[in-house]
Amino acid sequence: MDFSFTPEQEIFRRTVREFADRYVRPRIPEMEEKKEIPRDIFDKIAEQGYYGLRYPEEVGGQGGDNVMFAIFIEEMSRCYMSTAARTMMQCLMGTDFLYRFGTEEQKQEFLIPAIKGERYGTMCMTEPTGGTDLGAMQTTAVRDGNEYVINGQKSWITGATDCDFLTVAAKTDPEAGFRGIDMFLVEKDRPGVEVGKRIDKMIAVASGCYDLFFRNVRVPADHLYGGEEGKGFALLRNILNDIRVHTAAQALGTARAAYEESFEYAQERVAFKRPIIKFQAMQHKLAKMVVDIEAARLLIYYAAWLMDQGLPVNVEAAVCKYYVTEAALRIVDDATRIFGAYGAAMDMNIQRYFRDVRWLLYGAGTQTIILNIIASEIQKR
Repeated sequence: MDFSFTPEQEIFRRTVREFADRYVRPRIPEMEEKKEIPRDIFDKIAEQGYYGLRYPEEVGGQGGDNVMFAIFIEEMSRCYMSTAARTMMQCLMGTDFLYRFGTEEQKQEFLIPAIKGERYGTMCMTEPTGGTDLGAMQTTAVRDGNEYVINGQKSWITGATDCDFLTVAAKTDPEAGFRGIDMFLVEKDRPGVEVGKRIDKMIAVASGCYDLFFRNVRVPADHLYGGEEGKGFALLRNILNDIRVHTAAQALGTARAAYEESFEYAQERVAFKRPIIKFQAMQHKLAKMVVDIEAARLLIYYAAWLMDQGLPVNVEAAVCKYYVTEAALRIVDDATRIFGAYGAAMDMNIQRYFRDVRWLLYGAGTQTIILNIIASEIQKR
C-alpha cells in the first residue's frame, strides 16, 4: 500500500496554497468585516478552473478525482473557511445533481457555465423545523400537468443572494416521510422564489446564509432529478458520502492552520525567561495536535481513495466526518490555550479558527446522526 501523494498531487497542493495565500488571505479582514466574499475572488477561483476540478473534461472540467478535491478543500480551508465553504458549494452540492442527473440541455444551460464561473448554484435542504430529520421536511412539490408546483421555506441556504439556480429538496409524497422526498432544479428567477433575511452568525461569517421562500413556484416536470418520483432519497445518498469526506477536509485544513500558528507562537513567546515551547505542558498540547492531524489525514485520504475506486464508503465517510471535526475542535481549543488571552483577540486568527470549525458540526449530518449511521452500518457487516 502506498500512503504517499504523487508528485502531481504535491504540486497541485502547493499551487492551491500559493493561490489562497496570494488572492484570499490578504482580503480576510475585509471579508470578516463586511461578512461577504467579493465577486472578484470568485472570478479568480473560476480562472484557475477550480470549479470544474471534480468534473470531466467533456463538460469543461479538470477531470480530477476525490483525492485531488480533498487536497483542494483542505488547502482552501487552511486559508479561510468561508471561501472554502462557498467554493465547495459550487464544486459539489450546488452542481453535482446537475452533472449526475440533469438533461443535456440543463448541463449546457447551467453546469457548463457554472464550471466557468458564469453561473452559480446552491443546495436547499434545511428548513426551520428540521435539517437532520428529513422526514419532517414541509416543502412540497405537487404535480400539475407538465409542471410541479413547489411551496415551502428553506433556511441556512449558502450563497442564496448570489446564485442563479437551486437544487431543492421537496416532498412529492408528504405521507412517505424521508422516502417521499425528491430533488428539483429550480431557477432562482422563477416567479415565487424569494430570498429572505440573512442569518447573522459567528461561524464562517462571510459564507452568507439566508432564508429562502417558495410560493407556488412552477417548474417543468423535467426539472425533477431522476426522472420519476420516489428516487430523491436514493439520489441524495449518492452525494452525502462525498460531502462528509470533504467536510472533514475542511476541518483538517482549519486544524492545520491552528497548529502551525500555535507552533510558531510557542517558539516566539517567552515566559519565565524561555520560549514556552520548552515547557512540557506546551509540548504535549502540540504533540496531541499532531496525533489528531495525522489520524485525520489518513482517514480522509483513505476514504477519498475508496470513493475513487468505486468501493463502499458509508462507514469510512461517516467516521471521517465525526472524528475529524471533533479532532479539529480539540486542536483549535488547545490553540487558544497556547495563545492565552491573545487567543480571544479579534485581530488574531486563532479566535476565527475557534469559531469557524464549529460550522462543520452540523453539515452533512449532526454528530449524533453520524454515530447512528456508523452503528447501523457496522451491524450490516
